[in-house]
Amino acid sequence: MEAALVERLEAAVARLEAAVASGASLASAAPRDLDVPAAADPAIVAYEEFVAEAVGRLTAAAEKIGGKVLDATKLLAEAFAVAKDLLVQAKQLQKPASMADAQDFFKPLSDVIAKATAMTEGRRPDYFNHLKSVVDSLPALAWVAFLGKDCGMSFPTAHVEESWQMAEFYNNKVLVEYRNKDPDHVEWAKALKDLYMPGLRDYVKKHYPLGPVWGPAGGAAASQPKVVAPTPKAPAAKAPPPPAPPSAPLFTTEKSPKSSQPKQGMSAVFQEISSKPVTAGLRKVTDDMKTKNRADRSGVVSSSAAPPAAPEKTSRAGSFSFKSGPPKLELQMGRKWVVENQVGKKTLAIDDCDSRQSIYVYGCKDSVLRVNGKVNNITVDKCTKFGIVFKDVVAAFEVVNCNGVEVQCQGTAPTISIDNTSGCQLYLSKDSLGASITSAKSSEINVMVPSGATDGDWVEHALPQQYIHSFKDGQFVTSPVSHSGA
Repeated sequence: MEAALVERLEAAVARLEAAVASGASLASAAPRDLDVPAAADPAIVAYEEFVAEAVGRLTAAAEKIGGKVLDATKLLAEAFAVAKDLLVQAKQLQKPASMADAQDFFKPLSDVIAKATAMTEGRRPDYFNHLKSVVDSLPALAWVAFLGKDCGMSFPTAHVEESWQMAEFYNNKVLVEYRNKDPDHVEWAKALKDLYMPGLRDYVKKHYPLGPVWGPAGGAAASQPKVVAPTPKAPAAKAPPPPAPPSAPLFTTEKSPKSSQPKQGMSAVFQEISSKPVTAGLRKVTDDMKTKNRADRSGVVSSSAAPPAAPEKTSRAGSFSFKSGPPKLELQMGRKWVVENQVGKKTLAIDDCDSRQSIYVYGCKDSVLRVNGKVNNITVDKCTKFGIVFKDVVAAFEVVNCNGVEVQCQGTAPTISIDNTSGCQLYLSKDSLGASITSAKSSEINVMVPSGATDGDWVEHALPQQYIHSFKDGQFVTSPVSHSGA
């Protein structure tokens, strides 16, 4: 390929020299069919080398784990391949005027990300933290959609850093869970982080600090990209099942063209009010409805009238909907205890357990579970008004997507994670005061610790929900909000 390219370049130089000698214009002598392949672009060559090394390392670790981790890693490799194709095509197309004009151009990347997102939907799958790490990291590739400082996105380098911060929460969970248990998972998590930070960040900073390089004005529109099949480096043994179509595209724009659709929101309310007479819709009061003509003027409402139903209180975490199946409390394959769909059971217990087993609680309501033994880790997912008492965990205790839960640790727990939960009462023993508590998108978290003065008394500590971010000495410093009298 290189020899053919050299021959074509030598032929082009010969034509230019002949044109100069004869006095012809350079434009007429320039070969119009000379198309330098993408491999000659130093930025593309650097991208291929970077992806081959970083994604190759990640794929090698994923092959040792297998299962859904490998499937998610293959989708990640496919997304990086699609991003490369978009960079190659962008140099041959005219820069879009706005993000709305580029929706079709970036659709292949949006579709791959939608496939990965579908792997984490529904019931919490195995290796959920691995899958979420991949899914939350893929939006970093949206830096290829940067069209300028007014496009509504951060600059490419900053966009990659911000996107990785979203994925790092779940990636750290993988590191904590498998730190002393399985080196293959630890290597996978480290490879994923190195792929983005510093890998992709440094590449974008060096080659595309201001976004992709577009073709000259007057070229083909970016809304009609060339169809280029992606060539992911990862082996394609089994493709994941096709997901449902995404509800909204990844790349959106705030400005939308005006249409003839009816107004929505408050505009529609005011339009409806102004278009009708003032008394329209009012009921006529007849003589028998007037108080002076009523036989009973005590004003007491008759007991026969049914009181209106009080609206149910809803909360952010308590509004999750899931399909309730048959109740379960069983040990699966000797390694995982599954407690599902238990309602109104206050005497649930797991007695015969050991430190190699894990416990997964899902969809329970108004129930209490007691774990009489040492286990590896415990996860409580989508539970409402649920209580759990356990002794010791080796790795971590997690509460995810719950509403109104009470947790009591009677032994030790190195890590306690609370994610997307509204209302969590956490009781720690003296042995578990050294636990690291991580919270995200949660509210009303209270931690009860034993009082050193009197046995049996508890001291309540509310974890902060609001924070102040101040820019000092070139970086942001975050501190919790302190209220007066607290």
